[in-house]
Amino acid sequence: MRKIILLITCMFSISIFSQIKVLKNESLVEIGRDNSVGLYKKEDKFTINYQDLNTSNLNTIRSFSFQNLNSDVSGLYKLIMDGFISAPSENIILELPNDIIELHYEKNYGQPTVQFIQIINKNRKYIGKSQFLTQKQVEKIFGRTNGKYAMYDKPAPAKSGTNTASTAAPHSGGNGKKSRK
Repeated sequence: MRKIILLITCMFSISIFSQIKVLKNESLVEIGRDNSVGLYKKEDKFTINYQDLNTSNLNTIRSFSFQNLNSDVSGLYKLIMDGFISAPSENIILELPNDIIELHYEKNYGQPTVQFIQIINKNRKYIGKSQFLTQKQVEKIFGRTNGKYAMYDKPAPAKSGTNTASTAAPHSGGNGKKSRK
């Protein structure tokens, strides 16, 4: 009997001090992708992944992320598309929480293109560059060709057992009239 109790005690002590913890798997949702550039959504955070052409190792994938606070994804899309209509004379510089992104417009074979230039961690020493993208490729990446652009403003799915602002009913306090004391 002592051996059984000792064995059970050892098993519990091992599980208490274990270093490995199982985390909930939160999946990325692909909004759109073309070649080596893609736009993904995870909860309320959007990420653009691209193959960095600025490194000698062509397997380097870089990314930059931002929240969709004031319809920022739609704003970024509109900003890029406006650059195709009238190409700016200089790069458009965008500051994100962790990085600086420059939109570089250039004509390739007579066709206007845009390139993401990422200043990683706001340090000009580390720069990543995406491939040049045509207007059709940008439309595909931002989900305009597959209809997934409707996911921009959709709230993240609520976790079970919790109320969110979008699902909780406001308390009216009776008949809706304010009472004075």
